[in-house]
Amino acid sequence: MTSSETLAGGIRPRPVVGRLPRYAAGKPPVDVAGMVSYKLSSNENPLPPLPAVMEAIANQTDFNRYPDPLSSKLRGALAEFLDVPAEDIVTGAGSLGALNQLLSTFAGQNDDGKADEVIYAWRSFEAYPISVGLAGAESVRIPLTPDGRHNLEAMAAAVTVRTKVILLCTPNNPTGPILTTTETERFIQAVPSDVVVVIDEAYQEFVRADDAVDGIAMYRKYPNVVVLRTFSKAHGLAGLRVGYSVSNPELTQYLRVAATPFAVSQIGERAAIVSLENYPQVVERVQSLVDERDRVTAGLRELGWFIPAAQGNFVWLDLGADSAEFAQLAGTQGLSVRAFGDEGVRVTIGEAEANTRFLTVCAKYTKAPRGS
Repeated sequence: MTSSETLAGGIRPRPVVGRLPRYAAGKPPVDVAGMVSYKLSSNENPLPPLPAVMEAIANQTDFNRYPDPLSSKLRGALAEFLDVPAEDIVTGAGSLGALNQLLSTFAGQNDDGKADEVIYAWRSFEAYPISVGLAGAESVRIPLTPDGRHNLEAMAAAVTVRTKVILLCTPNNPTGPILTTTETERFIQAVPSDVVVVIDEAYQEFVRADDAVDGIAMYRKYPNVVVLRTFSKAHGLAGLRVGYSVSNPELTQYLRVAATPFAVSQIGERAAIVSLENYPQVVERVQSLVDERDRVTAGLRELGWFIPAAQGNFVWLDLGADSAEFAQLAGTQGLSVRAFGDEGVRVTIGEAEANTRFLTVCAKYTKAPRGS
């Protein structure tokens, strides 16, 4: 064994790394002879960016220069779009990047060696425990209700003096239900005002529930609320990694210290701005996916299957121990779906043909989700 091998073999990560789950990205579909394969495993927008976006970024050549670290032009466009001060917006590499900046700022290991606590529903976005752990904080997971919703009463009861951040995912990924305005406001009022309440709205544009909470309205009303949003889903810019948080100056002044410099590239910033400038077309595309979502959920319910109230661009099949079997079956039909252990399967709303084939697979599957 060489000295370099000895050195490499002796390197160890922080203990927390060994305790963290691994992020499992949605796998691409396997090619099946005689049919087109579709990826329904990553909650991506199956439609490409708007033509105006493609045209705007096609001739960019300034990649030898660093981008504006503050994404000033994008923040200006978002300020006008959302009717909020540009100073209240902090950009990041997707909403996950914005979340990591937020956790690095407000939750972690303290000087006394004690870790802060971050409360969130579970199951929810699978990056939450990873991000919380790497920040040095401890996760407090509160089980979802049987219909896939946040148990806000239990989450409020879990708050301790060590609680620094609470994550609310609406619509909840991977189950789909939203949080209502009434219940969210009641929850915010029930927790201490020095706890940061994060409203993660990655799928906000797909929501059609009349009583859904609006994170921006909550941020305007409560100084401890932070809103997370992204251009990855509705705008179809997942590969360009553009997200942001919106919060009051009392919070953004610290978030900017923790923000990753140059996290949003100039091509990502330009694409996001042009997409906002053509937002009516984004709305049309999103509505086409919502229509497909409604067709899929109606088809599943015609089979007698229970499906949580889907308000994102995906549906949740509470298949429990049958999850891996169903995912394998879908794979034989050229569809990649996302199985979460023995909990369930999340299926992204994709192209119309993919959605129809998914319904056909479900019609032939004899083991209905739990609750059906």
